[in-house]
Amino acid sequence: MAGSQVEARSDGAGGTGSIGAASGYRPSATLPFAAEFRRQAARRRTQLALGFMVLLPLIILIAFQFDSGDDDDNGRGEFGSLIELATSGGLNFTLFTIFVSASFLLVVVVALFCGDTVASEASWGSLRYLLAIPVPRARLLAVKLLVALAYSALALLLLAGTALLIGTLRYGWEPLRSTVAAQLEPGEGLLRLLAVLGYLAVVLLVVAGLAFLLSVTTDAALGAVGGAVLLWILSSILDQITALGALRAFLPTHYSTAWLGLLSTPVQTDDVVRGSISAISYATLFWGLAFWRFTRKDVVS
Repeated sequence: MAGSQVEARSDGAGGTGSIGAASGYRPSATLPFAAEFRRQAARRRTQLALGFMVLLPLIILIAFQFDSGDDDDNGRGEFGSLIELATSGGLNFTLFTIFVSASFLLVVVVALFCGDTVASEASWGSLRYLLAIPVPRARLLAVKLLVALAYSALALLLLAGTALLIGTLRYGWEPLRSTVAAQLEPGEGLLRLLAVLGYLAVVLLVVAGLAFLLSVTTDAALGAVGGAVLLWILSSILDQITALGALRAFLPTHYSTAWLGLLSTPVQTDDVVRGSISAISYATLFWGLAFWRFTRKDVVS
């Protein structure tokens, strides 16, 4: 609905007017971030997603209470040793929760927030009404993207914060231990965990960008969310094929586990830097394509 866009111009008095718009209309005042944030907060999928971020650490904590204590570790091997570390302190419990969530759950949550935001409006038929207010297309897309990223970050913080709180209450404030590093004092361990969260947030920008691009391409929210998750899984599978050689370094998931280097002694940051550059590059590309596609799209739904 290209005709719904309003071009702003400056009048002679230094104010801002618009062609064909009512007096006092300001494109920058349409669809405020706070208003969109509240709209998304009222949605059931937002409430369920954030609620599950709080519930998951509780589920893991309860599951640990059923540990049989068998000496043979029930064949769990390395995963069993991670579980043993998880019950040795709140920081370790948080690290375990992040470890089991990073490869799939967080991907789904970010894809949900970023893939559903525009496609759902189109499927409900409300997108054309937002544009007819009129909200400039670029502004509408920018506000929706920022809100989706804000909720994605909030989900990550809720998961880690809840795990740290209940883990500390249950297992105490103990040094951080892992299978790739020496024991770290609680203060330094907390900083390392914050660095891990920061890197995960950067890596997940790829998912956010891909899901957002699909969201402006299709009217099916499920297709946008599922497509982003499936493509991320496909990239992860291809990354395991050593025959691809150096080509694997160009896959968006190649450096997805580089955060483990932030736990080592000394800290290994080479792959973290490469992974950050790769993630930001992919995300920027996907967001650029999303804006290019949406500003030229004939919105009829």
